[in-house]
Amino acid sequence: MPIKIDSNLPAHAALAAENVFVMTAERAARQDIRPLRILILNLMPTKVVTETQLLRLLSNSPLQVDITLMQMSTHTAKNTDAGHMAQFYKTHKDICHERFDGMILTGAPVETLAFEDVDYWDELCRILQWSRTNVYSLFAICWGAQAALHYFYGVPKYTLAQKQFGVYPHRILVPLHPALRGMDDVFWAPHSRHTGTRRADIEAVTRSNGKPILQVLAQSEEAGVFLAADWDCRQFFATGHLEYDRDTLKGEYDRDRDKGLDIAVPEHYFPHDDPTQKPLMRWRGAANILFTNWLNYFVYQQTPFDLTQICTVDEASKETMQGCA
Repeated sequence: MPIKIDSNLPAHAALAAENVFVMTAERAARQDIRPLRILILNLMPTKVVTETQLLRLLSNSPLQVDITLMQMSTHTAKNTDAGHMAQFYKTHKDICHERFDGMILTGAPVETLAFEDVDYWDELCRILQWSRTNVYSLFAICWGAQAALHYFYGVPKYTLAQKQFGVYPHRILVPLHPALRGMDDVFWAPHSRHTGTRRADIEAVTRSNGKPILQVLAQSEEAGVFLAADWDCRQFFATGHLEYDRDTLKGEYDRDRDKGLDIAVPEHYFPHDDPTQKPLMRWRGAANILFTNWLNYFVYQQTPFDLTQICTVDEASKETMQGCA
């Protein structure tokens, strides 16, 4: 949440230069407050687990958040009870006339397929296009981030020589970006994917005047790009899984081992790389900070009080190129 201070206070300028959100008394007096509307498009096979992981992070805020869960109408979930899906999930048809402050697009276990070969790709494209006018801020995760980068900007994904599997250190590239405020210089995050996105491709996306559309905010020497965003801070793309629980990677490792698959021990995860030991949990702080910053700076502070006033991402880009950093 922002702090309210006198605009003449000497600390005001220093905090503003650090991208710490400070609110003048004048703005506070005019501010309207309402619950945030967040849409979660859950593409993960373990729906309940993913719901719980994301809701845990979204609840770590004093803001009131109203959640809507969405599924694909062109794909039937095989690992979640049909009754659960019918009771708690909506389709795009159900909510296509509604507007949302934010939308989270999860990963999906389809990364080895070409985008166009995913059975619900056409529907996902329609949803992503709809999000331009009906969602203020998009937060896409893992394959969801790859899919959104490809759909919006033509950024390709590449098959890796071996699965990126483990917990990796990442360095912040834009220290004063509000999305990363409160983060340590180096933070840890889990990855579990067979494909990757390259920084050069992301930074090569430019406007007709040559100015960049996207910026890479955090990267790992081992795992590559972790977080990217558009310069208007309407779209965020995270290639890893900060929402994961302590045992999520262990569960994936045990599952593949039980299937007889050739799976390596997750890197930097088990103490001494010993799968019999309890995994180290060292990304919880970064997860809470990133999701709270997204909710606060780019959803709560930026979304119009009247959601019908949301402009498209393209329109916003025409209005400003100053970015958030």
